[in-house]
Amino acid sequence: MSNHLQVPGEPTQTATSLVETATGAIQGFRPIKSIHQHLCAFHFYGYDMTRQVESHHYCAHQNEEMRQCLIYDSPGADGKLIGLEYMISENLFLTLPDEEKPLWHSHEYEVKSGVLFLPGVPGPIERHGLDTVCKTYGKTIHFWQVDKGDNLPLGLPQLMMALTRDGQLYDELAKDVEKRFGVSFEKERAKRVELRGPVHGIHPLANGGGKGLIPKLREVDCKPVDSVPRVFL
Repeated sequence: MSNHLQVPGEPTQTATSLVETATGAIQGFRPIKSIHQHLCAFHFYGYDMTRQVESHHYCAHQNEEMRQCLIYDSPGADGKLIGLEYMISENLFLTLPDEEKPLWHSHEYEVKSGVLFLPGVPGPIERHGLDTVCKTYGKTIHFWQVDKGDNLPLGLPQLMMALTRDGQLYDELAKDVEKRFGVSFEKERAKRVELRGPVHGIHPLANGGGKGLIPKLREVDCKPVDSVPRVFL
């Protein structure tokens, strides 16, 4: 559901705003300006499906088979940057080591069920974008647990997963998003019946391999500087 967390700290000062305006006019911000697409979907924690988060992806292509997305909790000017997602084609996914594949989730259900959409984008244009996304896999990390009410990004980065079947998404969360963005997931589902997912089907190791996954912090010895190889010219 839409979040309105108050981040602690003093309000931005006028002097800071003036400096930001100046640097904004001078610097290029090319990685940010390459963002071309806004996707709205839902993520849940890799070990706890009851914790579901509305996620707004702002995506840029690296090439035709890989895109990277900044994830915010809302599309508003005060949206919190809560994570990131990498999306890759089925071909690239199949090249991953087997131990890596469970960290990635499929997008077929999200797209075909209607719960993944491009806010404000006309149908024909949206359809082209969704046809591509439907065949991809994503790896998502969230750094800010806004669903807990954290007003700062606390704790370990969290591996997130995506919906894979009916009955997983909370009805209250779905209705809230439908109302705010003027969409109907059921109507979208009916329009997307002809979309197709990965050519080889969803890989059995994707989506956690059917199991929950949770990151753990482990204390280890830190290599001393003297152990780092050096090159002398």
